Amino acid sequence: MILDRYIMREISIPAVAICTALMGIFGCYMGVRYLEDSVQGQLPGSTVILLTLLRIAIALEVLLPTTLYLSVMIAFGRLYRDSEMTGLSACGIRMARVLRPVVFVAITAGLLVACFSLYIRPWAWNQFFTLKARAVANFDMTRMKGGNFYEIEDGKTVIFADTVDNRTDQAQRVFMQTNRHGKMQIIYAQEANQYPQEATEDPVVVLHNGRMYEFSGVEKECEILQFGTLEMPLVSKDGMPQEQRIKAVSTGQLMPSRDREEIAEIQWRLTAPFSTILLALLGVPLSRSSPRQGKYAKVPLGILVFAVYYNLSAITKKWVAQGVVGTIPGIWWTQLLLAGLLVVLLWQPPLPFRRRSR
Repeated sequence: MILDRYIMREISIPAVAICTALMGIFGCYMGVRYLEDSVQGQLPGSTVILLTLLRIAIALEVLLPTTLYLSVMIAFGRLYRDSEMTGLSACGIRMARVLRPVVFVAITAGLLVACFSLYIRPWAWNQFFTLKARAVANFDMTRMKGGNFYEIEDGKTVIFADTVDNRTDQAQRVFMQTNRHGKMQIIYAQEANQYPQEATEDPVVVLHNGRMYEFSGVEKECEILQFGTLEMPLVSKDGMPQEQRIKAVSTGQLMPSRDREEIAEIQWRLTAPFSTILLALLGVPLSRSSPRQGKYAKVPLGILVFAVYYNLSAITKKWVAQGVVGTIPGIWWTQLLLAGLLVVLLWQPPLPFRRRSR
């Protein structure tokens, strides 16, 4: 019991520091991205904070396994450096006994990751997309600054105005590009203003004296329309894209599905807690080192292994959604590969330590 508490303490101390640092770095990165939109008038300040917090909650599905994995490597790297693992082996304590507290911590973290992956993550994505859609609906063209490009709906609509007169609520020499219904429209107008629709209150831009160029992605033809007045809604009627919709759907609604994209998403959510446990256990054999090496000696190797595994899992998810890989075993084969690597590394004998010659 004393050994269990000692090892769990060695893991928890770096885990708190690493998780806090990763959350802070990721939160600052996302906050800077949304703060730029706030400065340009596309997002309110309170929305920036909510979007950043939601993205942190979404990222915890990956940050928590990463934190535990690195913490186990650092903890056991110190035990190997200080020859404590040699002392435990000399006292007859086997590796299976040393792994017991790691398994307990890994299962606890796996259950926490399961809550984030299966429930909190889809809820956070739903709130995130709702806030983004609300921000688009509240877009005010009169708050634009002349000479800047503004992206709406994640790049589906791009607006540029040479000058914006806030007194008359009009913009001069306006450029718009939209990608909707498989077609790209490029519009240039001498003047433009904005007003909300009566039924939905969604923003509509009224363009005056200009031309519209419409390109079809299939036929690769261009149609040119010259207009005196043209109304363009800023909010697309296509609805939420398929990829975003699947991310925001609850786990219960995804379970009975035959759609390949939905199957790939549910497999991704289900594999998250298992990967947390496997990565935590993998950190033990990967941290094996001689006493002359520092406790961070094997961390670069561990980061490389994690990067390969995570990117392979992400690629496999896309392959399952696209039909390149079958739904059985689907994403689970990356878990089997990780489990096989764990068995091979644990099967290896411990590092031999030479006695000092007098």
